[in-house]
Amino acid sequence: MFKGSMVALISPMKPDLSLDWEALHKLIEWHIEQGTKAIVAVGTTGESATLNVKEHVEVVSKVVAQVAGRIPVIAGTGANSTSEAIELTQGALDIGADACLLVSPYYNKPSQEGLYQHHKAIAEAVDIPQILYNVPGRTSVDMLPETVIRLSKIDNIIGIKEATGCMQRLQDIRAGVSDDFLLLSGDDASALEFMRLGGCGEISVTANVVPAQTAKMCELMLAGQVEEARAIDEYIQSLHQALFLESNPIPVKWALARMEMCTDAIRLPLTQLSEQYHQPLLDAMKSVEVL
Repeated sequence: MFKGSMVALISPMKPDLSLDWEALHKLIEWHIEQGTKAIVAVGTTGESATLNVKEHVEVVSKVVAQVAGRIPVIAGTGANSTSEAIELTQGALDIGADACLLVSPYYNKPSQEGLYQHHKAIAEAVDIPQILYNVPGRTSVDMLPETVIRLSKIDNIIGIKEATGCMQRLQDIRAGVSDDFLLLSGDDASALEFMRLGGCGEISVTANVVPAQTAKMCELMLAGQVEEARAIDEYIQSLHQALFLESNPIPVKWALARMEMCTDAIRLPLTQLSEQYHQPLLDAMKSVEVL
């Protein structure tokens, strides 16, 4: 159910920084048409840090309603407060999300035991499939393989989005979890190699801009057609790099605005893409023929 290219969808906004429901509708239909296999709503790329709880739940609700079962919807419901994560996860269950993505608690830097107890408490409180999300570059805490393996034994913790880009990390986790535990890349630049070594897909920022190519690359990899997949990955590799010239989702929102899919409005403390990065990102977009 959760395999292949899954987009970490932006939350489009109007110039006044209110949520842009018309643009959201357009993006959802485009992704389904282009072959995206699942939508992650209100993750890091969806500006979860600056949406309030009401907005957070409303975005997920609108995505679920519009998708209408055509592809899975995964709600980003992580928080650095366990009680808040439970509230968001329960909200996602109530409005019909298919699963939740829970980033490791950020800023307060829990121990490995704290990470285990945090995710265990959420899993026990809310009966919905849950995917762990390890991205130490943004959270300042690294969920180690042994913690992932412990958590994988909880029935409704079904996988992990691993964003370190470290292939040894993938192999260490894979050695200790069951074959049906989902291993998803959270790093576009290394996603092909991640799948070659046993991953079943990626939760992608790049898929916001080139959904068809990202979906096809994942499809080919999962079918064992490595060289064909590699050709696509090499074609879009410059875009992988350019979309992280500044903190995500600054570049991807700017790119989508150039494609007339939405505005580049973004909430503080994030700001619009610095002028020095405009041309490099434009060049990457032109190289993959989206402009």
